[in-house]
Amino acid sequence: MPPESSRLRRTIGEAAARLARAGVEGARLDAELMLAEAAGVDRARLYAGAGALDSAAHARFAAMVELRARRMPLAYILGRREFYSLEIKVAPGVLIPRPETETLVALALDQLAVRPAARVLDLGCGSGAIALALAANAPQVRIVAADIAAGALESAAQNAARLGLAAQIEFVRGDCFTPLDGAGELGRFDLIVANPPYIADAEIAALAPEVRDFEPRIALAGGADGLDFYRRIAAGLNAHLAPAGAVIVEVGAGQAAAAAAIFHAAGRAAITIARDLAGIERVLLAR
Repeated sequence: MPPESSRLRRTIGEAAARLARAGVEGARLDAELMLAEAAGVDRARLYAGAGALDSAAHARFAAMVELRARRMPLAYILGRREFYSLEIKVAPGVLIPRPETETLVALALDQLAVRPAARVLDLGCGSGAIALALAANAPQVRIVAADIAAGALESAAQNAARLGLAAQIEFVRGDCFTPLDGAGELGRFDLIVANPPYIADAEIAALAPEVRDFEPRIALAGGADGLDFYRRIAAGLNAHLAPAGAVIVEVGAGQAAAAAAIFHAAGRAAITIARDLAGIERVLLAR
């Protein structure tokens, strides 16, 4: 093995061992991705010998390993997360997009296939991941993306501009439907989507440190039973969902039946529940 290759593997191995001792899952992969980032190349090119592993790169890598050992999420360290084949920039204070949320996007795109020029509302847009994935794959839709957090809206708007999707999305600040109340027909939508906070308040303390200590609590905590925001969304549908419209929400594991009951009580009789790739009931569609 060439000396440089041996040094590379030793550097990765030492970092992975440290991360594993700190309780990081997938420690070696995280170490590889961080070293590639420090060297300015992707992971494959790193092992092919590309990239500059000079003293500056090693210093950058050491700083990243230190942050990851403190359980800062890798997405915050790298500053990005892939979602629905889009590179979404993320920073502390903004919820990191999850793979399971792609189930919601796929179901929404099925709805938009028969209403390609629909008006869409994304409640609690965060980084903008859902709105951006819909805009990228349904170019005729017009989307309003709302969030209560100014930092999240700024991040989402920057992502939209960088991906060339800003013309399709209007960003508004407010709590749930509040910025749209009183807007008349302009406040009605053919499709409403949301990945609301759905973790019960008492369960926050038991979350992984990456989530509990770093991601914004406002994007996680859903009240005593985790269902507060489903009640608020269901209560606002009569005012904000167009005739023949649909609402699609992500739910936590084990919450699908309770969330469905909330929407049924609000007059939504046609309810479909979809499972994510892990087989968990993850997304609810109500008409």
